[in-house]
Amino acid sequence: MRPEIVFLVTVVGIGLLSMVGYAASRGAAGGPSVHTERRGSFALGTWIREWFYWAIRPVEIPIRAWSVPPEVFNALGILLSLGALAAYAPGRVALGGYLLLASGLADVLDGVAARSRGVVSDYGAFLDSTLDRFAEAFVFVGIAVWFAEPLPVALVMTAFAGSMLVSYTRARGEGLGIQCKVGILQRAERLLLLGLGSILDPTVSSAVGREPGFLLLPIVGFIAAGSMGTAIYRTFWIVARLRERDRE
Repeated sequence: MRPEIVFLVTVVGIGLLSMVGYAASRGAAGGPSVHTERRGSFALGTWIREWFYWAIRPVEIPIRAWSVPPEVFNALGILLSLGALAAYAPGRVALGGYLLLASGLADVLDGVAARSRGVVSDYGAFLDSTLDRFAEAFVFVGIAVWFAEPLPVALVMTAFAGSMLVSYTRARGEGLGIQCKVGILQRAERLLLLGLGSILDPTVSSAVGREPGFLLLPIVGFIAAGSMGTAIYRTFWIVARLRERDRE
């Protein structure tokens, strides 16, 4: 078994065990939920989101004890995304997937650091959201360089454009006073799909005797369709809310 798969299975196994611990900690009656930052809906459900934040709570202890500023994790996320670009471009897809997931974890930890230090601010929110877009750009560029063929590159660029539009429509709506969290394929879902698909792609492609990218390309296509669909849906949804408000 490939080392990247062994590592993935180990991480998933530990995660499943921690879910049992989380469920027990909440109690049969469904104890108090862990506070999470609601950035929008999550396809796997609220329970999974809250379990994840519960699972990383021990990380808050050293972050708080050492007064780690959130900018450290902002910078780490960008560096990991650049590392993912450098891994994807020459075809080290599994490594790129792990670096992508690690950059996502760094993105979560910058919020943890900000809350633990009591420095949640508009400045931090802007920096976080903007650097997230840079990070996604780096990853999609790396994947496009690796595929290096017209149709796959077109799908990658469509997925990238859709990802940016999903975020833009929400941000523009909020700037006009409309909260919009509808649709699928928020950044968390996109990150998980790309990351896990990248890690599994070499093994799956080899197992079925196909060229590398056999698994990852359909995932990119799904992200392209889903993110563009969400951006279009959000556009019409926000327009409808704005028209309703104008008629009041």
